[in-house]
Amino acid sequence: MNQSIKTIKLLSLIVIIGLANSVTPSFGQTNDIVKEIVSSMKLRAIGPAVMGGRISHIEVDPKNKSIWYIAAGSGGVWKTTNAGVTFEPIFDEQKSYSIGTIAIDPNDTNIIWVGTGENISGRHVAWGDGIYKSTNAGRTWTNMGLERSEHIGRILIDPRDSNILFVAAEGPLWSSGGDRGVYKSIDGGKSWDAVLTVDENTGVTDIEFQPGNPDQLYAATYQRRRHVWGLMAVAREVAFTSLLIMVKLGR
Repeated sequence: MNQSIKTIKLLSLIVIIGLANSVTPSFGQTNDIVKEIVSSMKLRAIGPAVMGGRISHIEVDPKNKSIWYIAAGSGGVWKTTNAGVTFEPIFDEQKSYSIGTIAIDPNDTNIIWVGTGENISGRHVAWGDGIYKSTNAGRTWTNMGLERSEHIGRILIDPRDSNILFVAAEGPLWSSGGDRGVYKSIDGGKSWDAVLTVDENTGVTDIEFQPGNPDQLYAATYQRRRHVWGLMAVAREVAFTSLLIMVKLGR
């Protein structure tokens, strides 16, 4: 009986929405009607159950839509193989529990990259210890450097060559310096070159390929430094081409 009532209420909601263009009750009346109809419809969290209050990134396997990787701002990395029915933690043995971003290699979905350190500027945020790589879909991990980045906002993998990666590193929040800017690897993360730097307090919060042209990237820079008494924060935007960077690196 309860299920039938819920179904009737749902159908009523659909009818109301469908008639919205022709019948326009006052805002208060509409609000009361919607509240009554949806009062028995409850949202349900599907997990992961322990994620520290914030999800910072979600990546879905492009070859298997039931496999997701979830980055928790202060709760590690979680994986589901059944489209969210169950989750398992896959990063608990690593040094950092704060996660900023995840990337799946488009050429080999068993290769997963994780940038540690949630990319926000609150007093509560924890820091990371660089970038990690898994070659077996998250079963084991290897730290691939940039340990002084502390907060990583994005990882891009060149779709033409998985050995070429770009990392947006925000850098330390409570101090200057560190690994801060855009870093590039041409050897699958074995070594990194800083290809975009601004100053000791300005890092890069996000990067993106030009659609259809991975030789061109856009980078969003963010000058920010937190002290006990306040936060200095200024956003800037920069565009550059990796073609010029390759020339600079002798490629």
